[in-house]
Amino acid sequence: MTVKEVIDTLNYLANPEVIIQKQKKFGIKTDTSLGIRHSDLSEIAKQIKREFKKEERDNFSLELFDTGIYEAKILLTKVYNPKSVTEKQMEKWIKHFDNWEICDSFCMGLFSKSNFAVEKIIEWSSREKKFEKRASFATLASYCMTDKQAENKVYEQFLPIIIRESTDERLYVKKAVNWALRSIGKRNKDLREIAIETAEKILEQDSRAAKWIARDAIRELNLPNLSVLDYPRDIYRR
Repeated sequence: MTVKEVIDTLNYLANPEVIIQKQKKFGIKTDTSLGIRHSDLSEIAKQIKREFKKEERDNFSLELFDTGIYEAKILLTKVYNPKSVTEKQMEKWIKHFDNWEICDSFCMGLFSKSNFAVEKIIEWSSREKKFEKRASFATLASYCMTDKQAENKVYEQFLPIIIRESTDERLYVKKAVNWALRSIGKRNKDLREIAIETAEKILEQDSRAAKWIARDAIRELNLPNLSVLDYPRDIYRR
């Protein structure tokens, strides 16, 4: 398998109707998309993983990314080794985020599993560009599930940041802030209570975004049948 063969496959699968559908239904807009479904990208990713060893996959997917094709960038998130990710790469890739789909793909697939997750969650939370700020909270939301050993204090340090940024009225920012708060609350029973208390503090702010974030989080975290995890398990599975 070569980069050219993958690009040829992507061009073969290109579907303008998918581009239109994603724009209308999900608000996903980008200039370099071919219009390929995630199920097809996942199949290509499986082929790449079968073809190459881990270190070879990293180099191969970097070449794909450099083609500039939107779906080739998404492919990188499916095959690149998260522990190989460098801080320099994260800063390079985040500049390419022009919609929530590519932002969340990188945050969930790579950033939350990288060695720089906590550092970048904190740093990016104060960025002005909306998808760079969203990256902070999308990474945090995913990090709640990826680090199964982290103690509660790791997540408690993010709550003042969530409160601070809860007044950002931009749709894709406030949704990510809400997502992060709910994810912290679903990590274990104690963080659930702390997240609800945080939401109640956010509710006091004179901001439409803050009130929406708080009310939605309170609603979900108070559901009687809410599925709450038990991380770290050495504490919550005793």
